[in-house]
Amino acid sequence: MKKSDHLTKKKMTVLLGDVLREARLKAELTQADVAERVGVATEVYGRIERGNLTPSVPNLRRLCMVLRVDASAALGLDVGEAAAWLKESAAPPEESPRLRRLLRTLRQLDDKQLNAVGYMVRSLMTPEAR
Repeated sequence: MKKSDHLTKKKMTVLLGDVLREARLKAELTQADVAERVGVATEVYGRIERGNLTPSVPNLRRLCMVLRVDASAALGLDVGEAAAWLKESAAPPEESPRLRRLLRTLRQLDDKQLNAVGYMVRSLMTPEAR
């Protein structure tokens, strides 16, 4: 996992915990109340709420049902935030068509052919780039 992916996941987990905490307080429930209704240990729910643990999909569904929270909002996917979140976690710019074609061709080569191409490429490179 890339560091940027981890940061994005951490932000999502913290946001989820904040949303769940707000909903729990609004419903005037304790962490133990929510944990019992969802079927997890109180400590586990506490870690979710603090943003230290991402719940499984079934547990997220149960949390949203118990706390009457929209899953999209809990994950920060309302229309305005979704665009920002997707932009923030977007993949790096697409490779050029020429590079994609070259990579496709290289994937079809056997080990001997790849070694030969590697030697050829290294011989074409300037000494500073090696």
